[in-house]
Amino acid sequence: MVGFWPANRRGDDDIVLWTDETRTTERQVLHHLRQQMARPKGQPSLSLADFVAPAGTPDWIGAFAVSAGFGVDALVAEAEADHDDYQAIMAKALADRLAEALAERLHQRVRRELWGYAPDEALDNEALIAERYQGIRPAPGYPACPDHTEKPGLFGLLDAEAAIGVTLTESFAMSPAAAVSGWYFAHPDARYFGLGRIERDQLEAWAARKGMDVEEAERWLAPVLA
Repeated sequence: MVGFWPANRRGDDDIVLWTDETRTTERQVLHHLRQQMARPKGQPSLSLADFVAPAGTPDWIGAFAVSAGFGVDALVAEAEADHDDYQAIMAKALADRLAEALAERLHQRVRRELWGYAPDEALDNEALIAERYQGIRPAPGYPACPDHTEKPGLFGLLDAEAAIGVTLTESFAMSPAAAVSGWYFAHPDARYFGLGRIERDQLEAWAARKGMDVEEAERWLAPVLA
């Protein structure tokens, strides 16, 4: 499942998704975080919002969700009933790898055809593995965007549950587990990065932007709090 929306950066770290190309009605706002640790001289502190143009410049963002896990639980249960731990582990591992392969193939189609910002891309397998293509597909929970609370909005945009049957648990894990979801950024300078640790000032500002209590924000962002 894949979709694309008109988008613009708002402020430093938020991204507004618009309902249509008139860019007058907001569909959703994505709230990102920015690197806050000391950086080498000349290297900026990054936020995923940096890869989307501000208002006044047309830009877009994509979203996707895929799965290869349907039926895997039954296979695992059957293997475990037979005390075949190896078969159970391999079923899970194969489903995970197939889901990642599907996500990678879909990203390739997005670049070449569906979004089409790199129609002439012609990379061999080595170059694909090295991610020498333009654009990234970070997911909520990735080092650049560790906030899992953005997943319900992503799933809502795609209507992922109705479209492909993937659901979210109360803790925003995906079910089936062999599933991948995330955002598409096409900016030529877009790259993966680690957020690192953030300070309380950014935690409080992020909570305010999301309309979330600071205590709840602390729980969701505990792994990245300084």
